[in-house]
Amino acid sequence: MSSGGLELPPGDSSHEGGPADAPGGAPGGAPAGVPAGAVSLAGGPDESGGARAGAELDWGAEAWSEVRTRAQRAGRAYIWLNLIEQRLRSVVGAVLRPIYEPVHGGDDWVVAAAGPAGQEWVQRAVAVREVSRRKGYLLDSADDNVLSFLTLPQLRELMVQHWPCFEPYFDDRREIELALDELEVTRNVVSRNRALSRPVLEQAERASSRLLEVLGGGAGSPAADRLPIDAVEDLVGDRYADVVSVHPDRVRLQRQLPAEDLFGGARRLDAIGIGLNLLVQNFSGRRLVRLTEAGCRVRLLFLNPASSAVKRRERELGLRKGELSRAVEMNILHVRRVRAGLKDPSRFEIHVFDETPRFTAYLVEGQASGIAVVQSYLRRARGMESPVLVLRGGGRGVPKDADHGLFATYREEFESMWEDSRPVS
Repeated sequence: MSSGGLELPPGDSSHEGGPADAPGGAPGGAPAGVPAGAVSLAGGPDESGGARAGAELDWGAEAWSEVRTRAQRAGRAYIWLNLIEQRLRSVVGAVLRPIYEPVHGGDDWVVAAAGPAGQEWVQRAVAVREVSRRKGYLLDSADDNVLSFLTLPQLRELMVQHWPCFEPYFDDRREIELALDELEVTRNVVSRNRALSRPVLEQAERASSRLLEVLGGGAGSPAADRLPIDAVEDLVGDRYADVVSVHPDRVRLQRQLPAEDLFGGARRLDAIGIGLNLLVQNFSGRRLVRLTEAGCRVRLLFLNPASSAVKRRERELGLRKGELSRAVEMNILHVRRVRAGLKDPSRFEIHVFDETPRFTAYLVEGQASGIAVVQSYLRRARGMESPVLVLRGGGRGVPKDADHGLFATYREEFESMWEDSRPVS
């Protein structure tokens, strides 16, 4: 009998399960003691090799890893979507409220702005607001208005319907609509708690950043800052001091932060390391000359190629005798030629140190913010293979306690090493 009191039809002997007189008792191959036509609740195999009752509810390591990845991606996307919705709500209110509120008053201006075409969804928003009031879901009095209960598509609809009102403030309606179209895919996935792929997440982040900039909520051009602060860093960046990103090696770093983006536009560049290959081999001498002539102050601190520390490092890496020291000498000769071509060589200083090298660091400061790329020296790994930390120092968006971050620590270490170093003629 089923839970509704109806008897399920008996199985057909022509189907899988054996003939009606199969061994084991009941017709149709049913186990002994089970009435014909009944459905067994057996799950996995039991001791006798049959099915065992009960579903497998445990999650293995792979399943937990998958759901964590899904949650992380959905959480990151939700932050962007939340920012866009709040920004669009502010823009719609700022433009349409002065037009409709003097005539209709209160929250009725939203209903009037929606018009006959949007009457259904705006009435639904009014109803949700009333329910939220009764149940105590309105925790902030600033949200006690109909506009706060409109969703992203509804805010977009208001903007499209009244585009002549928004046109004086925004240049390209098409760009706004395309960005919102891209975000709709992500919004649909996140709202239903489905899997969000990395390409879709990255597309949503690009669209959100572009849209915030168009709507006047961005923080300037990413090219100007070279390393834009994103929504997630704004919210949780203080948990990780001033560490912006971590890369397993320098190759992956340069994919996301090329040398041109790192050093271009710098007003102050201090670097310390064995050979400073990230700068010397990836940033041309002509670019260094133009950078210095544009007002950048450069201080480069190399490991002395004649020191015993170079010989120890060669043995650690299994290099031939003199191989590393010659490479460092070539890099020093290269930057000396750069300095010789400058009108004011005093702005381009080159020093060497004789101590054991502990790290390589590039401290780059622009007009608004600073960036540092730091690598520790591992015993058996070259610089290209060592993990990389990217730090943010100074300027907009840095936590208030940034003086206690890693950028300040490496800046202090550099200054100490510079004082004990010797200039290269």
